[in-house]
Amino acid sequence: MSTVTVSAFIEAQDADLWRLLTDLPARADWLSAVGAVEVLTAGAFGPGTTWRETRLRPDGGAEPEEFEVVEAVPPRRLVLGSPGSGVDYRITFTLRTVERRRRGCTEVTVEQEAVPNRPYGKVLALILGGLAARAVDSALRRDLADLALAAGPAHSTEAA
Repeated sequence: MSTVTVSAFIEAQDADLWRLLTDLPARADWLSAVGAVEVLTAGAFGPGTTWRETRLRPDGGAEPEEFEVVEAVPPRRLVLGSPGSGVDYRITFTLRTVERRRRGCTEVTVEQEAVPNRPYGKVLALILGGLAARAVDSALRRDLADLALAAGPAHSTEAA
């Protein structure tokens, strides 16, 4: 199993960030690496909600990823599961209000865990572990920067 954790301070209220994170149809509008979102379940956002988003790769290609809400504790904690080929992913967003300047500020931490689900997943993790971790770190940082930008003009992302 490998884990990558990234944090940023975003000058926005946690409730506003929660709305952005959970408004599935709007994800493609503010996440620069997402080209399209297809919601697969009906009803209110919460555990069991599933969607597919098309993630744009740096090489110009696109790859669909499916996500399911495992846990949702508004506006503090969101846990997503994503099945992969040889590896299952668990992505946890934690939002914590902090006192900074005059406007509300939230520390957003994203942790992605990769758990091999097939023997070849373990082999790939050994061979590509460091390279994959760097790519995940970069993608998570980009997503947090996009979140800060979408939160409004008075945003700030200082990596923690």
